[in-house]
Amino acid sequence: MSTTRHLINRQRRLAAVAPVRVRPRGTEDPPPERAEPGPPGERGPGTPDAPGSSDAPGPGTDEAEPDEAGSPEPDAGSVSGGTVPGKAESGKAASGKGTSGKAGAARPSLRAWVRLPVVLAVLTVLLGGFAAYAGTRASALHDDAATSNGALTDVARTTEVKGQVTSAVNALFSYDYTSTAKADRAAAALLTGKAVKQHKDMLAAVRAQAAKQKLVLTTTVTESGVELIDGDRARVLLYADQSNTDTAAKKDRTTYAAAMFAVDAVRGGGKWRISDIDTFTR
Repeated sequence: MSTTRHLINRQRRLAAVAPVRVRPRGTEDPPPERAEPGPPGERGPGTPDAPGSSDAPGPGTDEAEPDEAGSPEPDAGSVSGGTVPGKAESGKAASGKGTSGKAGAARPSLRAWVRLPVVLAVLTVLLGGFAAYAGTRASALHDDAATSNGALTDVARTTEVKGQVTSAVNALFSYDYTSTAKADRAAAALLTGKAVKQHKDMLAAVRAQAAKQKLVLTTTVTESGVELIDGDRARVLLYADQSNTDTAAKKDRTTYAAAMFAVDAVRGGGKWRISDIDTFTR
């Protein structure tokens, strides 16, 4: 009786242990076939014992009986549950590789964060050095320009240029039809270079209408500033008011205008003469 029970239990365990099959990716196992229930009292090798069966092991019976070779049968639950020695160790090794991989991936990021402050510090030093150099260079250029510009350092020369150029402009751009010789003498004494032609073109319309309309043109400089003095050359910016009176009309008609222009002057023979007239029209 015990031998028969042993054989039945062994067949039961072998039937419970399903062979491990490797199937291609994407394929599925066919649905398991259902076993048709047999007549009462008949059961196959894999049919579980009915409750109260005489072949069922008793409470004190040990199922792990040795086979003919003397080695115990493997427990079906341990195999089906996946607790096979060696697989757990390989899983741990795999998990260990994954952990080391994450740590290795984190290390370059940490190095990058460590290098970033160093790079920023180097850039700060370089930019600071460039700013200091640029500031020093700009200051040197400014000092050189200030030293060479007499309008910023030589008060006496600046006053002289301003006074003489102002008087010259008042004389050159004033015209009286009763005293044309005076305007000619002023042009000959106070103009030089291309300013001679410029002045002639600017007063051509006034000269043409002066006798007929009995024109009197008066120019008065209201503000002036010396922009540059470089040795015997100077540049002066001027603001002037002009009044033009037509005395030939039954009632004197006077028109007023404002003018802004700059002149270049050169010093020769102890006085400043106008060499160029810039009306800012080009």
